[in-house]
Amino acid sequence: MPTRLAPFFLALALLTGCAAPRADLRPTVSPSAASAAQTGGAVSAADPRAAAAGQEVLRAGGSAVDAAIAIAVALTVVEPQSSGIGGGGFLVHHDARSGAVSSFDGRETAPASATPTWFSDASGRPLSMGEAVPGGKSVGVPGNIRMFALAHRRHGKLPWARLFDPAIRLARDGFEITPRMHDFLSSRARGAGFTAWGKTYFYTPDGRPKPVGTRLTNPDLAATLDAIASRGPDSFYVGPMAAAMVQTVQRAPRNPSSMTAGDLAAYDAKERQPLCGRYRQFRICGMGPPASGGTIMFQMLKNLERFDVAALGRDNPVFWHLFAESQRLAYADRDAFIADPDFVTVPARGLLDDGYLAARSALISPDARIARALAGTPPGAPRVAQAAAPEPAGTSHMVAVDAGGNVASLTSTIEGPFGSGLTVGGFYLNNELTDFNLEPDLDGKPTANRVEGGKRPRSSMSPTIVYGPDGRVRVALGAAGGATIIAQVAKTLIAVLDWNLPVNEAIGLPQLVAMGNTVAVEQATALEAMVPALEARGHRVVVRALPLKGNAVEWRDGQWWGGADRRSEGAALKE
Repeated sequence: MPTRLAPFFLALALLTGCAAPRADLRPTVSPSAASAAQTGGAVSAADPRAAAAGQEVLRAGGSAVDAAIAIAVALTVVEPQSSGIGGGGFLVHHDARSGAVSSFDGRETAPASATPTWFSDASGRPLSMGEAVPGGKSVGVPGNIRMFALAHRRHGKLPWARLFDPAIRLARDGFEITPRMHDFLSSRARGAGFTAWGKTYFYTPDGRPKPVGTRLTNPDLAATLDAIASRGPDSFYVGPMAAAMVQTVQRAPRNPSSMTAGDLAAYDAKERQPLCGRYRQFRICGMGPPASGGTIMFQMLKNLERFDVAALGRDNPVFWHLFAESQRLAYADRDAFIADPDFVTVPARGLLDDGYLAARSALISPDARIARALAGTPPGAPRVAQAAAPEPAGTSHMVAVDAGGNVASLTSTIEGPFGSGLTVGGFYLNNELTDFNLEPDLDGKPTANRVEGGKRPRSSMSPTIVYGPDGRVRVALGAAGGATIIAQVAKTLIAVLDWNLPVNEAIGLPQLVAMGNTVAVEQATALEAMVPALEARGHRVVVRALPLKGNAVEWRDGQWWGGADRRSEGAALKE
């Protein structure tokens, strides 16, 4: 395995202990299910209590965007290891009345003072991921609150403050520690308990995680959310909360940051042009750069379009070989070209050019692997180095559809479990800046995804909306799990669009992830039987637990169905 790709698989290995929670001990909320049908609205989220927050908002007359925001804020309370107001995200929206698709960028930004050597030590040596994550320097300016506000101004119905009510109640009145959270507290104690607040909140005096079922209250977070609700989104970026965040990162016990109050005040969420293209008879819309998910997931699908995927089916090792090859080519392009388009030239049109994609697909043979899956030369490509940035597997996805047929597909993250480990106001601050390449240059050329002041790091988040031949939304989905997100979404779409599987079954199919020279196969699944056939085609295969967590809604048989990954604690609820 090439050294520059090893960090991803190292990060993956470190997370296997918490990647496969016990499915028989899921939290409950009434009503809840992994799959729910609804002719009106529906929601899907990574935690049933957060899904219930979205359901409550829909029942109060809220829009899909209102519900998605309520879910995301509630996840700050009940799933603090994965996402929250201390991080950022992307949102893709379908407007039922006009048919328009819009997308919103709430990705975190580097402080204005950041330079390409932000993650280098005094001697100029790039820090390892383990050295870079804890503390202040990994924290990007959080973007979620201003993104929520922008989307709410465009597509909200209920008052801003109403969207915070369910989360405030959860934080004030309490919620129980679930098996999944307990697994994270056990395996990621260094991050969860990095601050005195985290140690007290999650652990007993002898340092053990509080038991499953322990009821936690978070009055600090309740107060924070109440302030944002009553004073408006700008109160997060200017004033006491902003000052507390700046003080926290500047005085961090490890890797103190030079982030300033000006960095927070200047943060701007962006409405960007969504990325849309056709796969077979379907129109697929996702997030463009700095998200890599939309571009690279579409590449994966287009690489496979010339093959009869429907005929091959899910039980044929030839399909999984082809899927691995499509991923290897697409991830190589990602590592070379995708970054913040406000800072570098991203050959977005070239990467999706029909001729270029046909040439990339032609490299794939059903009989043998490509010896070296390198980045191509799409039209308009700059001269940059191909370099992978390791992505610890965190994040959360949520989907909402309202009674009017509007759809919001939102992915939110603080990056790795418990982010930077730093806490303020009852929530964790992200470690998103480690999504930049820690090594700014490679082979004498700059990497597109190097650190720069004000720049947004590349992301794998892939909120997606798919339209059928009739123009109606067919499915809206996304996933969590670092760089595996893109492969998860691609697999689920193949299962729904090519194999006509219900979305809940599609999400639950075994997963294969292929980058560089290594193919990771999900352990304890039917894919293990495919390993000999994959190895016979030249693949180097590892079998391990994978950090998988998908959520979706689909229109099927005249009604909305929600789906959630049963490997997580997710739930889909009806309005």
